Amino acid sequence: MGQIQCSHCGGFFPPSPRHKNQTYCMKPQCRRVRRAAWQRHKMKTDPDYRLNQGLSQKQWAGANAGYWKAYRRKNPDKAERNRILQTIRNRKARGQRLDPSLIAKMDALRVNILKIPTP
Repeated sequence: MGQIQCSHCGGFFPPSPRHKNQTYCMKPQCRRVRRAAWQRHKMKTDPDYRLNQGLSQKQWAGANAGYWKAYRRKNPDKAERNRILQTIRNRKARGQRLDPSLIAKMDALRVNILKIPTP
């Protein structure tokens, strides 16, 4: 059996004969990406899985009640970044116009050429 290309890193690897549809290599980062993609798909398509994940998270949060409060206290820069990003997500969900200065742009030159007004 020949080598196939990894869907994540693009490297070539010999596939396992036991997994006929293998598309990711065994590097830790590629395995992490594969698992995350599987979980995203499962959360979208399987209501029982989604429910069980939600219950599991609530159970963990109940058993570790002060975890997030302590985390925000220890990492104020991450907490502030999350506040800013959550504000952006909330505005986006409500359909409000976002302040372009808060969002990283793929092509800053193009935005300057178009002269998009800020709210």
